[in-house]
Amino acid sequence: MLRPIVAVLVLGGTAVGVRAQEINDYPTSARAEYVFGCMKSNGESRQSIEQCSCSIDVVASIIPYDRYVTAETVLSMAQVRGNLGGQFRSSEQAANALNDLRRAQAEAEVRCF
Repeated sequence: MLRPIVAVLVLGGTAVGVRAQEINDYPTSARAEYVFGCMKSNGESRQSIEQCSCSIDVVASIIPYDRYVTAETVLSMAQVRGNLGGQFRSSEQAANALNDLRRAQAEAEVRCF
């Protein structure tokens, strides 16, 4: 029987068992999409590949994938005109998810660029 690989993280002096899947819960396609978009914004060079890859790794280490999907959905839907888009622009839950993503991206900017 196969057992999942378990890593031990030390957070604040407390050891926490974490499954390998939880450490890397972002699908490859989501990481690739982020890197492609990042490269469009920062130039299409070898250096930008490294920086953008680093950036998504930092974002993934800060916020879980489901929270990332929520924030990406908010960004997309907030661009819709009218009442539907307004709900995504004015919702407290949407704003919190977006703020989480922006904080993670700011940290990635500091670490990677």
